[in-house]
Amino acid sequence: MPNLAAAVIAGAVVAIMPAAPSKPASSLRLTLDHPDRGTSRSVTLLCEPPGGGHPEAVRACSELSGSGGRIAHAPDGRMCTAIHSPVTARAKGHWRGEPVRFHTEYGNDCAMRSRTGTVFAF
Repeated sequence: MPNLAAAVIAGAVVAIMPAAPSKPASSLRLTLDHPDRGTSRSVTLLCEPPGGGHPEAVRACSELSGSGGRIAHAPDGRMCTAIHSPVTARAKGHWRGEPVRFHTEYGNDCAMRSRTGTVFAF
């Protein structure tokens, strides 16, 4: 009987212990608008674990994690043409519990990807 009492007490202690803190969920709704083409596309990017409708979710989440959640960065050095084909990139949601709102227009897709990596590669 003492073993039963010890097991009950141990179970009760485990049941009332707070759960280990986990990373807040990250979910971003990403949208690309091409006004000169009259097109718009959107996907959801989930991180922790990576998923959603983004075709490069693992890589995009890794890039965001490495930048502390910042979407835009300095150009990555790729050579882009000077063809003007504007694209508006938008992101709205949460990154590790913090609200995210991003809205920037780029001269073309290449210029956008140079500054945003795979986040908007969909």
